[in-house]
Amino acid sequence: MDNSVLLGIYVFLLAIFLGIELIGRVPATLHTPLMSGTNAIHGIVLLGGLIVLGTVDGLGTLDKLLLVIAIAFGTINIVGGFLVTDRMLEMFKGRKAEQVEAAAEEDDAK
Repeated sequence: MDNSVLLGIYVFLLAIFLGIELIGRVPATLHTPLMSGTNAIHGIVLLGGLIVLGTVDGLGTLDKLLLVIAIAFGTINIVGGFLVTDRMLEMFKGRKAEQVEAAAEEDDAK
């Protein structure tokens, strides 16, 4: 087996282990900012796929099909991520509005 293949397998396994360790230690309060950062990264990946699909000549049919599938999955991931982020932010806004209403009622009672 070639050394570059072994190095690639080593890096891949190390990335899996590191990813599991990092994700397992993220508190729930950091989910929304991390989701936004991930959406930005996927936006760059999506843009790169669109550029490659539009500018590179000599791509075979299978290459183009894989690029279109990657672009579709990237788009779904970005839209889904923003929907989840928006929903989580709305949940925090709901609590704030309830607190303001409760404080206003308390002031009226005095």
